[in-house]
Amino acid sequence: MEPRLVGPGPYRATRLWNEIVELFRAGMPLRKHRCRFKSYERCFKASEAVDCLHELLGSNQNFGPEVTRNQTVKLLKKFLKNHVIEDIKGRWGKEDFQDDGRLYRFPPSSPLKPYPKKPSCGKEVIKFPDWNEPKAGTSQEHIPVKSVTMNSEMWYKRHSIAIGEVPACKLLFRRELTQTNIEEIWKSMTLSRLQKVLGLDSLDEVLDIKLVNSKHIVQNAYNVNKQGIVTLEDKSKELPHWILSAMKCLANWPSCSDLKQPTYSGFERDVFKTIVDYFSQMKEPLLTFHFFDVFVSVLGLLQKHSKAVEALQISCLLLPPENRKRLQLLVRMMARISFNKDLPPLSESVRTRTLMVQAFSRCILCSKDEMDLDELLAAKLVSFLMDNYQEILSVPSALKSSIEEHVVHLQRVQIKYAGADTDATFPPPSFCHQISTDEFEYQRATGSQEPLAALLEEIAMNKEISVKDKKKKLKQFQKSYPEVYRVRFPTPETEAVLFPEKTKQKPPILMWALKKPFQPFHRTRSFRM
Repeated sequence: MEPRLVGPGPYRATRLWNEIVELFRAGMPLRKHRCRFKSYERCFKASEAVDCLHELLGSNQNFGPEVTRNQTVKLLKKFLKNHVIEDIKGRWGKEDFQDDGRLYRFPPSSPLKPYPKKPSCGKEVIKFPDWNEPKAGTSQEHIPVKSVTMNSEMWYKRHSIAIGEVPACKLLFRRELTQTNIEEIWKSMTLSRLQKVLGLDSLDEVLDIKLVNSKHIVQNAYNVNKQGIVTLEDKSKELPHWILSAMKCLANWPSCSDLKQPTYSGFERDVFKTIVDYFSQMKEPLLTFHFFDVFVSVLGLLQKHSKAVEALQISCLLLPPENRKRLQLLVRMMARISFNKDLPPLSESVRTRTLMVQAFSRCILCSKDEMDLDELLAAKLVSFLMDNYQEILSVPSALKSSIEEHVVHLQRVQIKYAGADTDATFPPPSFCHQISTDEFEYQRATGSQEPLAALLEEIAMNKEISVKDKKKKLKQFQKSYPEVYRVRFPTPETEAVLFPEKTKQKPPILMWALKKPFQPFHRTRSFRM
């Protein structure tokens, strides 16, 4: 069984669990072992299971080479608890698996996890309110606005000024948008973009839209300092000063601005332990329990770097401002420590980067209900965050510009012509990106070839027309669209399949039609002059 990339979507953690279980059962070597003068068939040592699963996870693109042996042992403990494996006496249900020589085996069938059922959260993104309606108490006449296709007659009415005719018209004033209206626009367009980047038909299975606070999105987008860090309106939610000082000390080592230079060995390890203890005691991870499925879905895009960065940019905009600020400060500190060669090692047995991931992954991402792949998924996400934190934790400029342009348009005065049943409103902004000339030509060619290919297939498979008419139509098609025809019929043999030849009976051979028997060659005497 070959490993496959598990893309974004609902229940990604469950799909990953089932994938690893199937790969482990298929790839774990089984052989005969002896224990206490007794032989056991088709089993394996605990250390052999750790070796096999560690190699499997490291080569799997859903997890990667940064998976440690200790994390592998923890996953095997989950396997033993969930009866993916059992000891040679059939015992399971406890997490007492150790990296030693004890013997284990597979049960007849390792149970795969069923997909949980979630209550429906509403499959539609929040709709924009109708700001064309006049304010209560005003005498302005309400002009209905409908979206119709612009035809030639409508175009003539709109542009008749150029030929000397000026039809009656009215100015259609928009209502002034309130802060609540703007926040709703931000929420709706942000979620729409997130859904498109993730490639999902709906966010229903990965996110409860009702739990997304539109105020948080706007605050995260606009309340930032020069370094791009969120500024909080409620100062009581700031990090304690002593934690900030400790984080700055390690992030800027050896130039500590808030603390005096240490005078004893191991000072930096004590500071690091203080930071780890503070973030470990938080009741909820920085990415919150509500958004766990969203961030797990983003992990399916890590092979597409730009899409993964954009998806994380948008997802981090949904966080409460205090969580976003703490995430920004923490990940920046982790990245600086990892690349700081002047900082003494913070552990004797673990590399600094691996130590950062192990120490803070759980306080950044974990689920409310204990899940068996939490630690591996969190480690994968935190590693990507550390490598790309400057892009991910900044405000997505393309999204911000699109929303601001849409808000400005809604506040713009429109012209309403007499007799027209529509106004000059624009559709909601679409998200696009520039492509190369070659890609444009390819899209244009493939876009037009699809209906032509369908037409050719219809001609080829049509059994109601005669063979003669079918050959005639195919010949005309081949002359008009040779490239499309060549794709469908690359060789004469593929074309001949449509017209099976009828078997013809050969006439009987007549005796008089046979050739004369072979006559021997007689040499003639030559005459010399």
